[in-house]
Amino acid sequence: MSDALPRRALVSVSDKTGLAPFVSELVELGFEIISTGGTRRHLEESGVPVIGISEYTGFPEIMDGRVKTLHPKVHGAILGRPDLPGDAAAISDHDIVPFTLVVCNLYPFEETISRAGVTVPEAIEQIDIGGPSMVRSAAKNHAYVGIVTRPEQYPRVLEALGRDTLDENHRRELAAAAFEMTAAYDRAIADYMSALDAGEAPATDGTSLTITVASRATLRYGENPHQQGSWFVEPDADPATLAAAEILGGKELSYNNLLDIDAALSIVREFTEPAAVVIKHNNPCGCAVGTTQAEAFTAAYAGDTVSAFGSILGFNQPLALETAEMLCEPGRFIEAIIAPDYEEAAFEALTTRPKWKNNVRLLKLDALNSPRDAGPEYRRVSGGLLVQDRDEGPEPLDQWQAVSERPPTESELADLHFAWAVSKHVKSNAIVFAKNLALVGVGAGQMSRLDSVHIAHRKAADRSQGASMASDAFFPFRDGLDQAAAAGITAVAQPGGSRGDDAVIQACNEHNLAMVFTGRRHFKH
Repeated sequence: MSDALPRRALVSVSDKTGLAPFVSELVELGFEIISTGGTRRHLEESGVPVIGISEYTGFPEIMDGRVKTLHPKVHGAILGRPDLPGDAAAISDHDIVPFTLVVCNLYPFEETISRAGVTVPEAIEQIDIGGPSMVRSAAKNHAYVGIVTRPEQYPRVLEALGRDTLDENHRRELAAAAFEMTAAYDRAIADYMSALDAGEAPATDGTSLTITVASRATLRYGENPHQQGSWFVEPDADPATLAAAEILGGKELSYNNLLDIDAALSIVREFTEPAAVVIKHNNPCGCAVGTTQAEAFTAAYAGDTVSAFGSILGFNQPLALETAEMLCEPGRFIEAIIAPDYEEAAFEALTTRPKWKNNVRLLKLDALNSPRDAGPEYRRVSGGLLVQDRDEGPEPLDQWQAVSERPPTESELADLHFAWAVSKHVKSNAIVFAKNLALVGVGAGQMSRLDSVHIAHRKAADRSQGASMASDAFFPFRDGLDQAAAAGITAVAQPGGSRGDDAVIQACNEHNLAMVFTGRRHFKH
């Protein structure tokens, strides 16, 4: 592409945000504008001189506009390479006007299918054919053509054209964005069409998998400073997921912040009563429910005050001033908070106190407590990807079975329910001690389940007396139960299903422990 650009542009868009001012500037720069249907009318109504596509091709738009740009004079003008003799001859012989700029985005398919009550024929009509063809043609021929697909690209393109140059790197960048757009568009259509047949296998069970995500932020680094990090989000992410959270203030979010905030979100969603969770390195070091948020926070923070330094907090109710005042007490260092909202006075306290000001990251997620479909869980392994359903959703508590001679008391059962809800979010091997609906000790990520019991006991200290225990998987031997009894545990929830179940049950009976089998495992590697 030479620095002296021929001034001809094809403009055909669905999203007309900022279009008229942009094209007006193109005209000022000497561009001749060729346009289609609704785009042409929009530009004419804005006072921009336009040549209609039919006037250029000599062929009318037919079939209610379904066929208008699928014409050799259009695609020849986009794909032509004027410096090649064969292409130059075809351009001359067929009266083709080469385009050096194509401005195009696509019918709003995803917006259409997101509307309540939309019919299949309505959705099908929003499958763009000509648009993707023009976009892909221009992106393929980016050595000669600039392809503009998003309104946010307009200012930089105008700046480049104003200097009489749209360099190769810029055109290649525009082409990459164009291919990203058409790939995401086709993925949305494929997912919709697959979902029309209830008997169709889910996308994750197919022979191939396409994941479409959009860049949200470039992070300072990844888990460690020598690793690069980025944050990408799904374009149709559920409103109850981290992707929908509004960042209200504080320092830039880090890779590790985001992992821990997501962990806090997943745990605090488990409870309907006022709840608070304290996260450190993706594990809960404190969690509690209470009659008030302040009560829940006090109990959660007391779970492990040493580990709580530099932690992430999650709340399932709007953050109240009373809680904010506690957070601002001397000696507390909090990295980030996620909550459904913040009381005005609480937000002011968290953003104006000397220690806090603009330091602590505050995230608001309106739909935090709403039911959600966060989609499948993806995990990268070298050379591939593991895909599974998320371990979310209600627990079948009605299927719990008391297997010990002594059944759990009402208060023990409440603590078991609480501990079990938390245990699914603790790294395996996971052991959770709970008392009065508060976490008092956690053993996480150990190679031996017995080691996890020891660690939970050490964390809980005397608070383990009369506490209940949840284990994310079965006990293969009785030693874990012997240690739990020595720690003062009185009730246990575990999946059961081990060949050693009889010995484990016998240990419980010997120690007068109440034990239930949940019938469900919650490994979290």
